[in-house]
Amino acid sequence: MPKMIVSIDGVVIKEVQLTKDRTTLGRRPYNDIVIDNLAISGEHAVLQLSGNEVHLEDLNSTNGTYINGKAAKRQLLRNGDMIEVGKYKIKFVSDGGDALEKAGASVPAALDEAVAAAIKVLSGAAAGRKVPLIKEVTTIGKPGVAIAAITRRQNGFVIHVEGGGNPALNGRPIGAEPVPLKNGDLIELAGTQMQFVQT
Repeated sequence: MPKMIVSIDGVVIKEVQLTKDRTTLGRRPYNDIVIDNLAISGEHAVLQLSGNEVHLEDLNSTNGTYINGKAAKRQLLRNGDMIEVGKYKIKFVSDGGDALEKAGASVPAALDEAVAAAIKVLSGAAAGRKVPLIKEVTTIGKPGVAIAAITRRQNGFVIHVEGGGNPALNGRPIGAEPVPLKNGDLIELAGTQMQFVQT
């Protein structure tokens, strides 16, 4: 029987067996998998079971549904897939996968575990704040002053500028062309210093 293991900050909070043809996930209490958090839409996503296959479909949620770090509208789930809704991670485990693990076969680590990153604010009013890079694209800065976009790619993260403001990466100006980010890189944007941190 396939199941979903829901966790936040590495702590498992619930396990749900997928027994019905249609399992709903969302903030409202009538869902099969209830996650009471404002980042989760009332009716966020649905899991559809047909035979041995499970499809996940995002129900036009406000903050989106991510599978292995990529935004997903509708996708067939594979054993070990990591679904992200808000700050919650939901691991999909199918029966076939358990047999593989027992047989000693290695299951590849999910992309989001391999490439977890954040922006740490070093100066200004928000100094000390960490912004986790969990979305496909995270924008930082002040609209109308300077905005930089950090995009998650399969092999890491890149940064590029949208608008003016002379942002800099390690003291060098950033342009519209995406520049790869490395752990510890310093970003300066609209007079605020930030650091790219990979965990």
